[in-house]
Amino acid sequence: MTDATLRDLTTPALLLDEGRMMRNIARLAGRMDGLGVALRPHMKTAKSFEIAHRVTGGAFGPITVSTLAEAEAFHGAGYRDILYAVGIAPDKLPRVQALAAKGCDVTVILDSAGQARAVAAAGVPALIEIDSDGHRGGLAPGDPALLEVGHLLGTRLRGVMTHAGESYGVRGEAAHSAFAETERAAAVAAAGVLRGAGLPCPVVSVGSTPTAHAARDLAGVTEMRAGVYMFFDLVMAGIEVCAVEDIALSVLTTVIGHQKAKGWVMIDAGWMALSRDRGTAAQAVDQGYGLVCDAEGRVLPDLIVASTNQEHGIVALRPGAAGVMPDLALGTRLRILPNHACATAAQHPCYHVLAEGPEALRVWPRFGGW
Repeated sequence: MTDATLRDLTTPALLLDEGRMMRNIARLAGRMDGLGVALRPHMKTAKSFEIAHRVTGGAFGPITVSTLAEAEAFHGAGYRDILYAVGIAPDKLPRVQALAAKGCDVTVILDSAGQARAVAAAGVPALIEIDSDGHRGGLAPGDPALLEVGHLLGTRLRGVMTHAGESYGVRGEAAHSAFAETERAAAVAAAGVLRGAGLPCPVVSVGSTPTAHAARDLAGVTEMRAGVYMFFDLVMAGIEVCAVEDIALSVLTTVIGHQKAKGWVMIDAGWMALSRDRGTAAQAVDQGYGLVCDAEGRVLPDLIVASTNQEHGIVALRPGAAGVMPDLALGTRLRILPNHACATAAQHPCYHVLAEGPEALRVWPRFGGW
């Protein structure tokens, strides 16, 4: 894709490198095949039919979503086996029932007796959320409430699920592998408790992008969930799940001014285009609001988006850098690699897709809402 082609775009614009994305997709699919576990990809990052079609190899499911709007949209596109992986609010159950009435096999998650009573009354299938690392919600495998919730669900109980969110806070394959085993062991133990009480537990669902790429043994697990692996981002690169060169998503922006005395270059991508996510701030290398590349996607050494306003970004050398600010003339096109692909993609209505070879720039819509 040439710089001339990118100059036809109004900036800021969300770019997707299709070749990188497809390699990322194939990488995790190959790992799961090797471990003998089904992949239930999480579509919360992509929110795109074109991407879902590529992730699932042209089939229609199974998938994971984070909003009922996603579930409704993907069901309308042909997906039938959908896990809504956010704790269910009872007042959302009529929407779940409406999806089921249209032929969608949608499963919800929960971790309390109150939710279980509402879900059982609505006749909706559910997984019990298990807390494997203290990251967020869920019941510990040894919590007496696990059996209470299981009995309340009765035949609506599909199994258990967990998410090792704390794996985002450690670095390197060995640390992620340890979290993967913690995640696996908690889910399998909870399933054993339920089965021991005569309750059904066919599904044992685990997943996070770091643990999915580092798991060595998934005995007892039936499915793996991961989402940001399709694109990756600077947070994932910072904890060594991927390389910067694997990041498939970027924001195209234009140089609109200079503050030479301050060493600043102004761009037209502020937090409305990049998001306010500062996920690398606590990592060994703070990437500001994003890492700066040239129009062809080559990283410009030690150049970051140091701060943002609503529609302005300030590009500068990272603190402590020994280099000199490059000459970025007015009108220069740059690409910004995101800290958090989910947050950055959410700021844009579509992907401008960069294909490998001479193929023209394509546009893939994305959707949002709850």
